[in-house]
Amino acid sequence: MEKIKVKIVNQSSNQLPGYATAGAAGMDIRAHLSETLTLQPMQRFAVPTGLFIELPEGFEAQIRPRSGLALKNGITCLNSPGTIDADYRGEIKVILINLSGEIQLINPGDRIAQMIVHTVTAVEWSATLEINNTERGEGGFGHTGKQ
Repeated sequence: MEKIKVKIVNQSSNQLPGYATAGAAGMDIRAHLSETLTLQPMQRFAVPTGLFIELPEGFEAQIRPRSGLALKNGITCLNSPGTIDADYRGEIKVILINLSGEIQLINPGDRIAQMIVHTVTAVEWSATLEINNTERGEGGFGHTGKQ
């Protein structure tokens, strides 16, 4: 696995984002809260992490939901995956939403999302009047059916 150095400022008392297992792609990130956050059903909130990063040019970080939090508590990330550009220097915040029918609590230090750092490929458009056809063509949104 390729490794890159990324500068990070941690203004929270939480540990730095880390991989839970040797094969994990995402690093768990934690809530930087002074008190427990109560999320009502369908309520959303930008949860601070206390983290500020300086990604090298040519990289991005994506913020994604944690599957266990989604399955067990009905909490997921809006704007998912959220993109952190290499030139962003503000605090990383995670937009959580409670999709369950019950009040959910987010405690200080809870693992709320995962972050994946990935390379970015820049696009150079080539304007044209037509593009090649494929077997799929214009089929989309369930065009292959349920089976």
